[in-house]
Amino acid sequence: MARKESWTQNKNLGHLIALCFFVLVAYFFYAAASNMNYVWKWNSVPKYFAYNETITIEAPIDGKLLFENGKYYVDGDEKVELKKLDSSFSFDYEVNEKVYEGDYIASKEELKAGPVLNGLWTTLKISFFAALLTFFVGIIVAFMKLSSYQFLKDIATVYITIVRGTPLLVQIFLFYFIVANIFELDRFVAGVLSLGIFFGAYMAEILRGAIQSIDKGQLEAASSLGITKLQAMRYIILPQAFKRALPTLVGEMIALVKDSSLVSVISITDLTKVGKEIVANTFSPFETWIVVALLYLTITSTLSLIGHRIEKRMAAKGGMS
Repeated sequence: MARKESWTQNKNLGHLIALCFFVLVAYFFYAAASNMNYVWKWNSVPKYFAYNETITIEAPIDGKLLFENGKYYVDGDEKVELKKLDSSFSFDYEVNEKVYEGDYIASKEELKAGPVLNGLWTTLKISFFAALLTFFVGIIVAFMKLSSYQFLKDIATVYITIVRGTPLLVQIFLFYFIVANIFELDRFVAGVLSLGIFFGAYMAEILRGAIQSIDKGQLEAASSLGITKLQAMRYIILPQAFKRALPTLVGEMIALVKDSSLVSVISITDLTKVGKEIVANTFSPFETWIVVALLYLTITSTLSLIGHRIEKRMAAKGGMS
């Protein structure tokens, strides 16, 4: 009991020391930033996320504003329906009042997603589809490496060697300017394929290593019980391999999200490209990149938390079994 209390005290002390360290680091950066000749513009950050857009309705012709059968019209030389105008607008003119072409008849403010939210959505989409492709490619190539057919092993080995031996940025350029042009692929598709194929090579090696780490005796035991090799792989080997490889797989997914920022070089308006555009327009590099970094950190931390939860759940099931 005393040993447990001592361990708890040491743990709390360690947390306190770490907290003091981070406070000192934060103070250091704050002091350094205070000495910079830089005007911080944090009040402009919220509009990067959302802003109010004013929508106006102009009179298309000279005439009288009418309201008939739940619809608004301008009745002049002809009767023109104002299709976008409804009761949610604030009117500058009364019904039956004379209006002139180009006059603002009504207006309203509408909340719109800012560039940061749009860029974040693009980053999440491209990361999601690239992750699906990564698992698909990784599983296929891993089984090719483990295949008894030599030509499949050779194809997988060459693919892994080339992909892992060249930078992702170079592969994105090659894929976009050559492959995408040949097959007339959209730049978003080119970005997803580039990321998926790149991380698929790493995923294949992770899965291959995890599968080979499982004792071969389990396959032999399954075979002696009349279980086919495919069934044994699906129900016995792969669940164990996935459990062992899970921390590394989560790490690869985190790396994929971070490296998805490289697709901005082919003009995909992801979070990183949005950050560049905001800096170019507002000359606020520090606020912008801090916000972008925090958003990436939020995504990767969420993935890490999900991975830990799955790992704990699988460990609990393993312990119960």
